[in-house]
Amino acid sequence: MGALDVFYKTIVRRNSVYVGFILVGAFFGEQAVDKVGNSLWESNNKGKLFKDIVASQQEADA
Repeated sequence: MGALDVFYKTIVRRNSVYVGFILVGAFFGEQAVDKVGNSLWESNNKGKLFKDIVASQQEADA
């Protein structure tokens, strides 16, 4: 019994389980892409973001 057989027998055989699997996978996949995209954006624009500028101004005022 291969991995594809197990996948078919547990996920794909019933349409409701398959649709639920796709929806849950899409939700968690979107969350992962969002976190990776935000971390790349923040690392490439460090010091130029609003939160960095506000923090540096607060440090200068103190």
